[in-house]
Amino acid sequence: MREYATQMEAAKQGIITPEMKTVAEKEFTDPEIIRERVALGQIAIPANINHKSLCAEGIGKGLRTKINVNLGISGDANNYEAEMDKVRMALRFGAEAIMDLSNYGKTNTFRQQLIELSPAMIGTVPMYDAIGYLEKDLLDITAQDFLKVVRAHAEEGVDFMTIHAGINRRAVEAFKRDKRKMNIVSRGGSLLFAWMEMTGQENPFYEYYDAVLDILREYDVTISLGDALRPGCLDDSTDAGQIAELIELGALAQRAWDRDVQVMIEGPGHMAMDEIAANMRLEKRLCHEAPFYVLGPLVTDIFPGYDHITSAIGGAIAAANGADFLCYVTPAEHLRLPDAADVKEGIIASRIAAHAADIAKGVPHARDLDNQMAEARHRVDWEAMFQIAVDPDKARSYFESTPPSDRHTCSMCGKMCAVRTTNLILEGKKVEFCTER
Repeated sequence: MREYATQMEAAKQGIITPEMKTVAEKEFTDPEIIRERVALGQIAIPANINHKSLCAEGIGKGLRTKINVNLGISGDANNYEAEMDKVRMALRFGAEAIMDLSNYGKTNTFRQQLIELSPAMIGTVPMYDAIGYLEKDLLDITAQDFLKVVRAHAEEGVDFMTIHAGINRRAVEAFKRDKRKMNIVSRGGSLLFAWMEMTGQENPFYEYYDAVLDILREYDVTISLGDALRPGCLDDSTDAGQIAELIELGALAQRAWDRDVQVMIEGPGHMAMDEIAANMRLEKRLCHEAPFYVLGPLVTDIFPGYDHITSAIGGAIAAANGADFLCYVTPAEHLRLPDAADVKEGIIASRIAAHAADIAKGVPHARDLDNQMAEARHRVDWEAMFQIAVDPDKARSYFESTPPSDRHTCSMCGKMCAVRTTNLILEGKKVEFCTER
């Protein structure tokens, strides 16, 4: 039996855990730096004691930006094998986390298979699962019922859980007072808001927050404090509801750390580009440097079918200015449950955003592959380029779809390739185009 209950408790005691060593190795840094920042709450290592297949990742200060892939069934699309295909896709393309957002029927069989298979972190939103798990209508669910679902997910091996504890009566007052175009767009937040309004009671995750923390501490589950009042359109960003909830989340983060429970803070969904940097700094200030997990932000509202791009633009700006964890968005966002092709597009877009931000932040070795790609392009070495590419199959298929007559060029420029021309001159050779007369 280990000497500590959670990664944070170990860090505070000066213990470097196996998970901290794994993270340090992946991040090319000293394990002691990881330990110090876990103790301060600046880095989280979501690692449930029951997730045996996990290969630990760190989220937070000074580390690579991580990405999360959402999947899971709904009442209208409940093919678990299709969801498992998405899991394999996410792992293939390097997602560090997978969230099972299933909200229909008994979901624990799929979740247990996912936890058994996945070396990536697994997250859930217990609020989504409550109705199916308990087989009760929303109004009939009690505060203690909600805690049962949290415990069930923790026992199964979930590494982090989105808990919407910040939408308490004070935050709801601010939301109601400051009229919004889109009201509440968080699924879990809307369900809790409805439950609070129908029952007249306080948010159970806020009222019984200490009991929630006790469960999470027992299994070393990281709490991801959900942003129930995140903006769902540009016009609602940085309003009273969003900021009021963020203030509550800062206080809740400190309470979790006092009980050695690791914390992430969830952030805005839709936001104009000029507001993103300030929001990242505001979260770090109000939430005491806790790791920040953002959905997007989507920087415009009028491109359904292309929201993986609007999200990647916002995600790159967010991560370059302090966000630590990006939730992917697919082309199907706002339209339907994503299929496997949508999942791939969403993952690649998020990886572009995360990688671009890591280069901007100077994360150690972030540029290594870019430098290798430049060297391969300098040599016009197509095989090396394909191997370095994040999606080598797509790169190869594009190149081969219109093959050049000369493998030292591509069909875009042919023999007028700038790289070829310059290489020939620097090698003391002539540049000739009209070799046949």
